[in-house]
Amino acid sequence: MRFVIQVVDKAKVDIDNETVGSIGKGYMVLIGIGQDDTKEIADKMIKKMLGLRIFPDENGKTNLSLSQVNGELLLISQFTLYADCHHGNRPSFINAGAPDMADSLYQYIVKKSREQGFKTETGEFGAEMIVSLVNHGPFTIILDSDDLT
Repeated sequence: MRFVIQVVDKAKVDIDNETVGSIGKGYMVLIGIGQDDTKEIADKMIKKMLGLRIFPDENGKTNLSLSQVNGELLLISQFTLYADCHHGNRPSFINAGAPDMADSLYQYIVKKSREQGFKTETGEFGAEMIVSLVNHGPFTIILDSDDLT
């Protein structure tokens, strides 16, 4: 599982010229689900994401978590995070999770994030989306479940 977490002042996602999700200060997260991912892996990734202390404190040091700044979440499914570009110029997506399984895990991540009390907005799994954001910092973190202990 891969999360690309961007600290934002605001972010939104549009489908067919209609805004379907928008947030203020918080994280815009691109979520890639691999073929071997599970709910247990998702739980670890969610815990790590929500525990990150990457917002500045009163001294400008990255020391505050999402909850400490009353941050919000915009979660976007992004199978292209599993692109394999080793051979040729056309990426392969063979390592991405099958659509039904990936959508189920994506919905699980959304549900668990909401259960933690965060305003959580989403795009639409499998849809063509236009994502707009104001990246603060810019500050971007990549979490890969292969790197978690």
